[in-house]
Amino acid sequence: MNEQKSGPVTLPGLDCGLCGKKSCGEFAQVIIENPKEIERCIHLDGKKGATVVPAAAQVQNVCKGCDNVKTDAEVTWKDSLGRDFDFILDTFPNEPGPRETILPHNPARTKELDLKPGDIIIGRPLGMSCGCPITHCGVVMQVDPVNGVVVWCVTGPLNPRAREHKDIGYYSAEAYEGVVKNTNKEIKIGMRYWFMPHRCMLQWRHSGLVNFINRRKDSLQIRIEGLYIG
Repeated sequence: MNEQKSGPVTLPGLDCGLCGKKSCGEFAQVIIENPKEIERCIHLDGKKGATVVPAAAQVQNVCKGCDNVKTDAEVTWKDSLGRDFDFILDTFPNEPGPRETILPHNPARTKELDLKPGDIIIGRPLGMSCGCPITHCGVVMQVDPVNGVVVWCVTGPLNPRAREHKDIGYYSAEAYEGVVKNTNKEIKIGMRYWFMPHRCMLQWRHSGLVNFINRRKDSLQIRIEGLYIG
């Protein structure tokens, strides 16, 4: 029996790295040469039998979502489970991913592992602080050796796959920091919102309380604490 073919595929534009490539644009080149590789993208449903635009020059059409910033008209304001959210949290310019403040469940690990800025680390946010089922990977930005608190930029899994890394185990996610260019409502200090971290692999909405706002020329710089997913 012949397998039914679907139409051209649009990659999600998350640049999550789970497929093994740094961006959806790079992965588009892979699936143009070998369409079966599309099954490596965990974000697409009905992947088997999918077809891809065959010309390399048309990669932008295959991966039209790869731009970091969308217009408000292009945002559906729904997460991957169909739930509403209020704004998109983007990364700071020139940083490799979302900035997250974390506390290892065993804070002594910060000293035991001798964590320093630039270290590549992995861990999983456990419990009420987040509960994300995916192991997070990233680059250390700041370390507080007294309290064990670490600020890192969360990235995809490519760096720990290719380079030496340190495993902090379970941790609590204490805060996110970033910039907001796309929002569905006015953001105020002291209010709790549903938000979408731009490069969240699962594209699930997060909730948090905004406790800092700095108005920039073209965006808001904010800090969000009291995090959970749902």
